[in-house]
Amino acid sequence: MLLWLSFFACTAVIVYSGAKLSKYGDIIAEKTGLGRAWVGLVLLASVTSLPELITGISSVTVAGVPNIAVGDVLGSCVFNMLILAVLDAQSRIMPISGKAHQGTILSAAFVILLLSTIALSMLSKKYLTPLGWIGPYSLFFIFVYFLAMRLVYFYEKRQIAAFLKEKSIQMKYNDISTKTAVVNYSLNAVFVIIAATFLPEIGKGIAEMTGLGQTFVGNIFIALATSLPELVVSLSAVKMDALDLAVGNLFGSNLFNIFILAIDDIFYIKGPLLSFAEQNHIFSALSAIAMTGIVIIGLTYRAEKKRLFLAWDSLGIVFVYIVNIMLLYMSR
Repeated sequence: MLLWLSFFACTAVIVYSGAKLSKYGDIIAEKTGLGRAWVGLVLLASVTSLPELITGISSVTVAGVPNIAVGDVLGSCVFNMLILAVLDAQSRIMPISGKAHQGTILSAAFVILLLSTIALSMLSKKYLTPLGWIGPYSLFFIFVYFLAMRLVYFYEKRQIAAFLKEKSIQMKYNDISTKTAVVNYSLNAVFVIIAATFLPEIGKGIAEMTGLGQTFVGNIFIALATSLPELVVSLSAVKMDALDLAVGNLFGSNLFNIFILAIDDIFYIKGPLLSFAEQNHIFSALSAIAMTGIVIIGLTYRAEKKRLFLAWDSLGIVFVYIVNIMLLYMSR
């Protein structure tokens, strides 16, 4: 009973502060001219992915369970793409892929690059020469993450400059200063971090009662718990009509999650992290690649109407997610 009460208490804090994060993140995007996609990619994504970071480091240093660390990262990447389908359900007439800024394709492509590297590294881990105790792929993850941040930033700046030449933008937050937005954003970020750090252990306690393996638990239960901030922040952003902030947050979280995998590898001194992880994690890596690919197709095609409750690309995302769960369960 105490376990469930703790879970709902943490959820309540994240729901409230997550909504505030979306608001003040949008204000910062407007005041600084950084762009919603970039703010979502960096500011929101880094905050909402901190539970994965804390879970990963504690998994490899304290608990000594590398499968939980890897499963949490890859499972979160899969769940974040599922959130896009949840957001699509909120849009009654037009699919979100038809409304979202196409610049998010750039960050989505980086996600596919990194996830493909994870899958290849796990398949060829016997042939990879470690750099000290870490895998060579970890240095690649870190390099690509910062490269993605830089390229998306300059892309956003070019897009905003071109937009300003065409028409003037009416400011929505004239009554709120940049300082006030940053202070309130930081305070709510702290609340989200504190509440979310308790979720993995609570989720782990609930999952242990089922008797499932570490890989399944990490990919499904722990990933679900640590991805709750992304869900709350994204839903709040959509309600504020800040869709690019929501989509940028999800792709940014996936990029940051893979960056976290490199950090976990550095803390895991027994050897390259992926060499100690079960091969079953490849299911989640490939599923996340497939789901991201479906999103890119939707963003490029840009359907104007949807015939069902969910758009065709969202249905594809849900289908891949279900297949991933089935494969993980059967191979546990």
